Amino acid sequence: MCRQLQGTSVSLAYSLLFVFPFIMLYAAAMDVLTMRIANTITIGLVAAFFVVAAIAGMSAQQMLVHVSVGLAVLLANMLLFQLRLVGGGDAKLLATAALWIGYEQLIPFVVYVTIFGGVLALLILAYRRAPASALPLPEWASRLHNPSEGMPYGVAITAGALIVYPLTPLPGLLAA
Repeated sequence: MCRQLQGTSVSLAYSLLFVFPFIMLYAAAMDVLTMRIANTITIGLVAAFFVVAAIAGMSAQQMLVHVSVGLAVLLANMLLFQLRLVGGGDAKLLATAALWIGYEQLIPFVVYVTIFGGVLALLILAYRRAPASALPLPEWASRLHNPSEGMPYGVAITAGALIVYPLTPLPGLLAA
């Protein structure tokens, strides 16, 4: 067990492994249900990163590298947001996920997000071709059916993040 976790229960250490996936799944669900990713979710992810990284024994240098990756992705996404290519919540979620992912898995993460984003777009476009009046739909499903609405890209971001997260440093530090 890593130095910081010697006095901590093993169950707490293992439960910390699920902080990032749980919050990401919550963000994806909120994006589907409301077409919004609240600032509290991304702020919570940032705060949780520092808590989990400190408990896991991540060095200050490693944390700084993760922060740099997150900031670089945030800056790139700010440009994409200004060009109206991504939504604000998606831009923040992608940058916050990059904070957790770090540089070693950043390219695979972006590739997976792109692939899942394409699959998501195809599924939603197919869904939007189906007649809306066939079934009584809940509000969120009607919103997804509306072609003037965007797509809940938080789902693709979450899927990509969950695939690469086990390959990042934090789970290894926590499970050590």
